[in-house]
Amino acid sequence: MGRGNGTPISEFLLLGLSDEPALQPLIFGIFLTMYLTTVLGNLLIIMAVSSDSHLHTPMYFFLSNLSLVDICFTSTTIPKMLVNILSQSKVITYAGCITQMHFFILFLGLDAILLTVMAYDRFIAICHPLHYMVIMNPWLCGLLVLVSWIMSALNSLLQSIMVLQLSFCTHFEIAHYFCEIQQVFQLACSDTFLNNMVIYFAAVLLGAGPLAGIIYSYSKIMSSICGIPSAQGQYKAFSTCASHISIVSLFYGTAIGVYLSSAISHTSSSSATASVMYTVVTPMLNPFVYSLRNKDIKRALKRFYGMAGTKGTIILR
Repeated sequence: MGRGNGTPISEFLLLGLSDEPALQPLIFGIFLTMYLTTVLGNLLIIMAVSSDSHLHTPMYFFLSNLSLVDICFTSTTIPKMLVNILSQSKVITYAGCITQMHFFILFLGLDAILLTVMAYDRFIAICHPLHYMVIMNPWLCGLLVLVSWIMSALNSLLQSIMVLQLSFCTHFEIAHYFCEIQQVFQLACSDTFLNNMVIYFAAVLLGAGPLAGIIYSYSKIMSSICGIPSAQGQYKAFSTCASHISIVSLFYGTAIGVYLSSAISHTSSSSATASVMYTVVTPMLNPFVYSLRNKDIKRALKRFYGMAGTKGTIILR
């Protein structure tokens, strides 16, 4: 990649969420708190699932993978933003920008696909309960996660390679707090038509496609729940899906909200602010949604805290 005059690019400037120097300490404090909450919350979910044999089931296997992806997702953008605020620098190297873009697309796609896999798991559990353990065997669960990684990795690799083919002119300011691919396209002085087509195709394949799968799964689930004769049985069946429905609503609701807000306002600053919802807030809230609405997770966390407390007492003695 190079500039329009043939000079190679070395760096971009990330303008962040605000140019006001007085707001930088506040932004730093808020994002550091959200990042640490996201990492610690999702790590607790992973450790609770791995330490409790009762949670070694397909549903919690997928949940622990989702928690890992959420940690990686926020780690692609927030640490660099915090470093830039501390150093009072807005610079990100060209290689760093491409790398950040690659992993952001990778983990964003993984989030969407894993949510679909979790919806399929709930569909089998409620609509075909007698065959659940036969269908959702460890081999299939591992295969579903592996395919999710492969699909998302191929998409992010393709997007990154296509960005490498672009040429840039003299303007290198990205009106965002990370290297968002559409913002980078706006800086290119070469034709981005093919890049945009690939992005729209990927959005349909890895965005709208998984959402359609989730909607179809839950239409079947609701139909099966309505067929349960007792109200208690209906509530029990629905409660196994409530946390997942909440996370899907958070993820897709905020992502669609960002798209609509950017389409209506046509300003980069509002798009950057709105994108905080699905890049930071949603991964942070996921552990709370599952821990507050799920008795098994609560029980596992209490047991994990108890084990940690016992080990600490033994070490002190």
